[in-house]
Amino acid sequence: MKTKNLNITFYQNIAKIFYAIAKADNIVTPTEVKALKKVVKENWLQVDETFDVFGTDTVYQIEIVFDWLYSKNATSADCYEDFVEYYQNHSYFFSSEIKKLILETSGRIASSFSQKNKSELILLAKLNLEFNKEIA
Repeated sequence: MKTKNLNITFYQNIAKIFYAIAKADNIVTPTEVKALKKVVKENWLQVDETFDVFGTDTVYQIEIVFDWLYSKNATSADCYEDFVEYYQNHSYFFSSEIKKLILETSGRIASSFSQKNKSELILLAKLNLEFNKEIA
């Protein structure tokens, strides 16, 4: 599923939803970070062919921003809201394949540590509902 029109801002916002899922229970575990990095390498690098000015695949913005959000102790709610706002304003980036990959990645992050807890399940359900809404 290679595309050519995704950009750095897209991946920065994707990082926000993954962080929101990991932080849903107020703790980001090393296992969740490891799961994210594994999925980025295994699945997200296949999505796109864009690079930043340094020649680095822009997909790595997911890991960079996730780590930055962690260092700032960002809240799950704020990251989720930021992602939803971006999604609603840039829905053209979100093909059914991209939505499916976001949901799969979010599920793998949530399942990586003691399976999915109630907070993560609620946030995953909200995300799924958001993806199935009609955007005006």
